[in-house]
Amino acid sequence: MSEHPGHGHEHHYTHGYEDAVLSSHRHRTAENSAAHLLPHLREGMRLLDVGSGAGTITADLARIVGPENVTAIEVSEESAGITRDELSRQGLEGVEVRAADAHHLPFADAAFDVAHTHQVLHHVADPVRVLAEMRRVTAPGGIVSAREADYGAFRWWPELPGLETWRELFIEAMAANGGTPDAGRRLLGWALEAGLSDVEPGAGTWCYATPADRAFWAGSSSQRITAGAVAQQLLNAGRASQDELDAIGEDWKRWADDPAGWFVLLHGEILARA
Repeated sequence: MSEHPGHGHEHHYTHGYEDAVLSSHRHRTAENSAAHLLPHLREGMRLLDVGSGAGTITADLARIVGPENVTAIEVSEESAGITRDELSRQGLEGVEVRAADAHHLPFADAAFDVAHTHQVLHHVADPVRVLAEMRRVTAPGGIVSAREADYGAFRWWPELPGLETWRELFIEAMAANGGTPDAGRRLLGWALEAGLSDVEPGAGTWCYATPADRAFWAGSSSQRITAGAVAQQLLNAGRASQDELDAIGEDWKRWADDPAGWFVLLHGEILARA
């Protein structure tokens, strides 16, 4: 089994579902979040999206393979409803969205041609089990695709102390919830452990450096750490006071206002054959 802090398959989604989180996730597209997969997709492929979240990536994938060929799962009916709302907003009927546990996918062997996941494995209790399930439900020769962040590898300028504290607290909160904050660097090893073959490893980035991008990223990050689910978790655990969290928010504002402000998120990627 993988070296992982989680016990059992309990789920606690660190980020929560408040507006700052969903606003951030709606900036995700297949182009900026699954570019390694796109050249391999064709109309008519049966595709499973594991952890569809805000639904924007799901929508892009559905436009390529056909909405009637896409099944998306989320951890709860609440979060599945978020995906459904986005698909409906984009006029994409025919995608099946259901609540399911990624550790025990409710599908037959070889039911799909492609199984995709994005920023999900660093939240789950057993990422190797999830990848093995994705392999099981993918037809022989089909594609399993994953992309995961690596919080320890995020870099930024200027190096404001509040941003370093932000990272330390986020890593601590995610680990306390049974997640793996450095999932990006582990993804290749997890894929091999899950029995995937012909694994193509890679990496990708998101970069926030223009004034508009800085304002967006700082606003979302500041709101999450000062008033979101993570903030409440840290306050409840006695890991930070509201004043301390507000000070981190102020450093996010300083970063956004700096013309030299630059922030890069590193992601590990894999494209494998079932």
